[in-house]
Amino acid sequence: MAKEKLYPFHVTILTYMTQTGVVMLSLPRILAENFGYNGWMALIGLSGIAALNIFIISLVYCLGKGKSIFQIMEMSLPKFVLYPLYSFIACIWAVTGCIVAKNYVSIFQMISFNTTHVMLLKIMVDILVYFLVIKGIYNISKALTSFYWVTSWMYLILFFYFKDFEWARMTPFFFSGETHFVEGSMSVFTSFIGYELSLLLFPYVEKGKKFMRAVQIGNLLTTLTYIFICFICFGFYSFEQLKLMVYPMLDLLSYIKLPFIERIDNLLFAFFLFTTVSTIAMYIWASQEIVIRMIPKAKVKVIVILIIMAVFLIAWIPDTIPEIGEWLQYLGYTDTVIAFGLPLMLIAILLVNKRARQ
Repeated sequence: MAKEKLYPFHVTILTYMTQTGVVMLSLPRILAENFGYNGWMALIGLSGIAALNIFIISLVYCLGKGKSIFQIMEMSLPKFVLYPLYSFIACIWAVTGCIVAKNYVSIFQMISFNTTHVMLLKIMVDILVYFLVIKGIYNISKALTSFYWVTSWMYLILFFYFKDFEWARMTPFFFSGETHFVEGSMSVFTSFIGYELSLLLFPYVEKGKKFMRAVQIGNLLTTLTYIFICFICFGFYSFEQLKLMVYPMLDLLSYIKLPFIERIDNLLFAFFLFTTVSTIAMYIWASQEIVIRMIPKAKVKVIVILIIMAVFLIAWIPDTIPEIGEWLQYLGYTDTVIAFGLPLMLIAILLVNKRARQ
């Protein structure tokens, strides 16, 4: 019986939900600190770099004729090279998902559950992730599509701030002031990371150009979301205010007052759990795919729970939100290297094999 294939729409939502998350809370501040006035415009260029990377991944898909990346690497590389590479990538992706979870629960604990231990909250998130990942990528895609519809309405709330939006705050200056273009570009680009997991979707989609087009659309949807949020923040707050705020979007949500809800920002932040779980689940699933390739006889449920338990222990190391931010930054840099380096290596292998056959 033929396996179910992922539809392009589901691939778009997978890409979008993997990329977005709690990074949106601090993104306007990071842009203001590193790119100066109208720093939100830097998102356009960085999104273009991500689109270029996705194009490189599409070359792997076309040259390999839809083969999985494991088949491509195993046709040329010996196991003593492959297994350390597999282990490294699996560890980086698993730890990335783990620290993303720690970041979310740390912020949630700070604003809502001050007396609850942060790792207790993380256990509850990990349980959700476990039951999601063991269902496989097809069910993950359906769940993430549901999560998308549950959270997509939240961005309409941002229209509420247009009455206090001032065009004068945008200023006629672009990227002026104290700027850090190289460091800032690397930091902000990590907010687009997540599309590289499409490398593992090759066997699960219908062959054709629609697959990689769907990944590009997902990245475009992420870009438009980021631009919309950051544009509102740059026009709602003064530039100096924006640089001082740790989480500008969270402060933005606290401006909404309703007679029947005292702290609507806490309620709205809870909805970010869906996007956070989506990101974590995709990274844990990707790590599990690699481990299963190394140990084909292992049971999926056992592998998933072992990965989650291992990274749970790692999550104890960063203790404060600034430390977690540093971990995420360095993991983001490593993920960026993997996102560019792995497709280029796969293209080199495919071209060498093609010439060898000729």
